[in-house]
Amino acid sequence: MPKSDIEIAQAATMQRVTGIAERLGIPEDQLEPYGHYKAKISLDFVQGLKDRPDGKLILVTAISPTPAGEGKTTTTVGLGDALNRIGKKTIICLREPSLGPVFGMKGGAAGGGHAQIVPMEDINLHFTGDFSAIALANNLLAALLDNHIHHGNALGIDVRRIQWKRVVDMNDRALRDIVVSLGGTGNGYPREDGFDIVVASEVMAIFCLATSLHDLKERLGNIVVGYTREQKPVRARDLNAHGAMTVLLKDALKPNLVQTLENNPAFVHGGPFANIAHGCNSVMATQAALKLADYVVTEAGFGADLGAEKFIDIKCRKSGLRPDACVIVATIRALKYHGGVDRAALGREDLSALERGLANLQRHVNNVRNHYGLPAVVAINRFPDDTDAEIARLDAIMAQSGVPVVLATHWAHGGAGAENLAKAVVGVVEAGPSTFRFVYEDSLSLWDKMKTVATTIYGAADISADAKVRGQIKRLQDEGYGHYPVCVAKTQYSFATDAGLRGAPSGHTVNVREVRLAAGAEFVVMVCGDIMTMPGLPKVPAAEAIDLDASGRVVGLF
Repeated sequence: MPKSDIEIAQAATMQRVTGIAERLGIPEDQLEPYGHYKAKISLDFVQGLKDRPDGKLILVTAISPTPAGEGKTTTTVGLGDALNRIGKKTIICLREPSLGPVFGMKGGAAGGGHAQIVPMEDINLHFTGDFSAIALANNLLAALLDNHIHHGNALGIDVRRIQWKRVVDMNDRALRDIVVSLGGTGNGYPREDGFDIVVASEVMAIFCLATSLHDLKERLGNIVVGYTREQKPVRARDLNAHGAMTVLLKDALKPNLVQTLENNPAFVHGGPFANIAHGCNSVMATQAALKLADYVVTEAGFGADLGAEKFIDIKCRKSGLRPDACVIVATIRALKYHGGVDRAALGREDLSALERGLANLQRHVNNVRNHYGLPAVVAINRFPDDTDAEIARLDAIMAQSGVPVVLATHWAHGGAGAENLAKAVVGVVEAGPSTFRFVYEDSLSLWDKMKTVATTIYGAADISADAKVRGQIKRLQDEGYGHYPVCVAKTQYSFATDAGLRGAPSGHTVNVREVRLAAGAEFVVMVCGDIMTMPGLPKVPAAEAIDLDASGRVVGLF
């Protein structure tokens, strides 16, 4: 029986993190170790890298996710190991896992099989405490807000127009809509409230976009927590909250260094979801990695319509980062699922379903090449039940696109199984510079930015919103936020807002049901369809299988 991910990770021979850092030229006195195998890199060292030239940045994205799995993080790790194997000094940059999916349904975010980052249990659980710090900073602001109102409300905050929610790093549907301050006058003024998951917090977005402690503090101060009775914005700096929030985050802002199973360096820092936030690791980690390596492999969450679009239109726009190429991950199983096959039947050969499902991959390829302006390589994460006929059919159809399609077996064989993928990536990078571009310009209105993303990237015919939401968008436009990019909160499972529409649906309408200002992160969140910023647990949560064995070792964690 094949070993589980955690069994493979626990059998790994790790190097001390000081040795990993030494290979990158990071002095030991610039590290803050958390045990022997993970450490934070000092901000002074990171800031001192600014004048160095940048390496090549490779973005890994995927087709629309399916229950069959695509292996995007696994491919990111495998590709990084493979690039190191062929002589390219490479660092991978990943997001930190959230405990919501770890204990829920999706699983962790440390890769899988023989393409993982370690120590796997630490990374998937508390790690270095970054998410706890983000939650504390978020909830400190909430507490200061309610405290200000309780003690006289000198700012004249309208309790009906409070925008700031508390957060917790757990899927907990019971906290979506709650009432706070019950129990009498000593507990404040009762009002409706709610929780988001930590990864949806604006503090998380700010954390991942900040370029220094000063920038972090300025952005935190710009957070709009609510409005006065005259509908004037109230910001975190009006509550004198941003200084203490920065103090809580000062250590978390330092990038985290760990390693792959093959002892190659990995920066794992920050973790916004791509379906409800902008889905990329921190700008600081990515920029630092580019100064220390020939190649940096990073990922954007979920499919190229969500994570990659936000990587381009938010992270790159705000940071000046420019990817040199893009890898689009798919599996034959997932393509058959997009072609209409039930999950239980994905192990059987079905050429017709494969052809139908290829429409999903082809649209993502088109978006990457023709709308993001990036050279692309398709990575087929191979499974044992993929047949020669299915592989031949996929090759024949995709050959018409002019995009290299490479089979990879990194899950089973580590970096050795992705060497052909690494060579293909180097080939497209060395063939010439990308024609990178944004999907829309800053000058477009917020409404037109949302419409452009929907019609250009999702294949929609139009967007819609009720009168209240349209009014909110117009007000934000009139108040001077129209130059901000939009961050679309939408189901990851489909180009449409209906998660059940597989393949490449077109002609649909994307409904914007809610809009949220993220003034510190400098984007406007467009909540579309039924997506929620506080997920729930499945009927059988993964947490039920997680335990310690008699020796105190973690079991059941993937």
